[in-house]
Amino acid sequence: MFHIGNYAITSIALLAPMAGVTDAPFRRICREMGAGLATSEMVTSDVNLWQSRKTRARLSALEQELAPVSVQIAGSEPQMMAQAAVAAVVQGAQIVDINMGCPAKKVCKKAAGSALLRDEALVDAITRTVVEAVDVPVTLKIRTGWDTSQRNAINIARIAENNGIQALAVHGRTRACRFNGTAEYDTIAQVVNSVAIPVIANGDIDSPAKARKVLQHTGAQAVMIGRAALGNPWLFGQIEQFLEQGEIRELPATSEVCKTIERHLTDLTCFYGEEAGVRIARKHTRWYLQGYRDAETFLKHFNTLNTLQSQLMAVRQFLERSVTHEENAA
Repeated sequence: MFHIGNYAITSIALLAPMAGVTDAPFRRICREMGAGLATSEMVTSDVNLWQSRKTRARLSALEQELAPVSVQIAGSEPQMMAQAAVAAVVQGAQIVDINMGCPAKKVCKKAAGSALLRDEALVDAITRTVVEAVDVPVTLKIRTGWDTSQRNAINIARIAENNGIQALAVHGRTRACRFNGTAEYDTIAQVVNSVAIPVIANGDIDSPAKARKVLQHTGAQAVMIGRAALGNPWLFGQIEQFLEQGEIRELPATSEVCKTIERHLTDLTCFYGEEAGVRIARKHTRWYLQGYRDAETFLKHFNTLNTLQSQLMAVRQFLERSVTHEENAA
């Protein structure tokens, strides 16, 4: 357990914010499966754009989420970021997270996300202004630097701490690395040794054993799980049990996988409406079923379905066949 402001984060495995993935239905499932915190997809700092369908969806139903509710904002102008933070709190945010880690070109092109790491004076202005604007804890997500010749995460971390940032997530890659290669954790360890606020290690953490190894190597207070959680929300509980008891919880039975997919698909339709929910369900179902025998053939059929009920029936039948095949093979 560690604290972000006055909030006790009881599980040290957190869900990373991922655009187009960590919407409200997925965040709810991950929290219920053991994630200590699940930060929203990033929203723009331009509150004039918050009436768009995408942003409205990202900020809706926050009051239904498990506390503390964390909302991530992205932008490059200090006053706009402060206004966005205030607006996020009005919407229900109990923690405001500042995005300085996104490597996407369309974000960096606007001098936001990880592009901010090149301008420490602007980092100082944004973090100070946002912290002063709201009465809730403010956190920050960064990378180790812009590129391997400019790893300035320690400087950024000290600026953030001095300005009142309550916790810092560090992805073990530079912006130039994007998601290529492997994450490095030495820089995260140096950040941990440079500040007193909680540091959360992020990057390539895909198993309970890897989580423990990264925590031991870096001294971080928590780990943040991104791509490894796709189709595997059970990972958070597995990590927590392994760290507490030294035992790795067995993978869920196919019946539990089926129930989780059905619940997820139903939530997506309730949240977005059937047309959009069915479409979004296709990528999540692909993630859930990766590794299953004949999944690719099934998914080609599944992606042609356009109603929730047809999707639920197809998933149920596919997984029932998978169980029968496993029993016959045994």
